Amino acid sequence: MPTERKEDLHQQLKEIEKWEKAQQKVWFWEKLSRLPFQLLDKLTPEFIQKKIGKLLDEIGSFIQTGGQYLTSEKQIIRMFQKKLPEEIFESLEDVRKAPLPVMDEIAEGMGKNRINAATVQGATTGVGGVFTLAADIPAVLGLSLKTLQDIAVAYGYDPKEKKERVFIVKCLQLTSADVVGKRSILQELKHYDQDRTYKNVASQIQGWREVVLGYRDTFGWKKLFQLVPVAGMVFGAAANRSTLNDITETGMMLYKKRRILERLKDTEREME
Repeated sequence: MPTERKEDLHQQLKEIEKWEKAQQKVWFWEKLSRLPFQLLDKLTPEFIQKKIGKLLDEIGSFIQTGGQYLTSEKQIIRMFQKKLPEEIFESLEDVRKAPLPVMDEIAEGMGKNRINAATVQGATTGVGGVFTLAADIPAVLGLSLKTLQDIAVAYGYDPKEKKERVFIVKCLQLTSADVVGKRSILQELKHYDQDRTYKNVASQIQGWREVVLGYRDTFGWKKLFQLVPVAGMVFGAAANRSTLNDITETGMMLYKKRRILERLKDTEREME
C-alpha cells in the first residue's frame, strides 16, 4: 500500500530533524514563562495544590493501564477505511501500511478536534478565575493524553502497550521541558524502537513530579491571566489552544519519525 520513495522518506526525515533542532533553542518567552509560578505557588489556594498533586497518581495510572484516557482505536481505523475505500482496514496492522500523507491528514484532523475542545474548555473555566483553574489543568492533561493516543493510532502504534504509553508521556515531557530537558528527551527517543530500556519505567520518566510540574509550568504567563475572572475566558481559551497545538505538533513529528525509520528499514531489507 505505501507508495513513498526512499528519497521522499529521507526528505521528510530531514524536515523532522530540523524541527527537533528548533525545539532545542532557548526562547526568551520560555525563560519568562516559568517565573509567574514561583509567585503562584505562594498564592494558589491549597485545594488547587492538592488537585495538581493528584495528577501525579493519574500519570502513573496512565503508564500502567491507560486508565480513563484510552482512545477509540476502531473509530480511527474507520477513518482510514473512509479515506481509502479500495483498501481493507480492520486492525492496526492495516493502518501501518497506509500512505504517510493519509496518516498525516488523519492525525492532524484528530489533533484539531482536541484543540477545539481544549479552547472551549479554557474559555469555560476562565470565567471563574483561580477557582475554576483547578478544573482546567487536569482537563487539559486528559485532552493531551488522548490527543497523543489518537496520533499514535493514526501512525499505526498501539497505545494499549506500555511501551507506547511511556513514549506518550515522553512526548508530553518534551512539550513542557526546558532546553536541557528537550535535548535529553530527544536523545532518549532517538533509537526508541531499538532500545529496550523503556521497560525501566521509573528511571525513564525520572519521577512523575517532573512531568506534572513541568507540564503545569508551561502555562506560564498565559495561564496567569486566566486567574482574572471573566477576562480569563479569552486568556484561558488561547492558552489551552496553544498547549494542545504544541502537543499535536510534537506527537505528529515524533510518531511520524518512527514510522519513517521503520519504512526505511523495510526498504533496506527488500534491497538485500
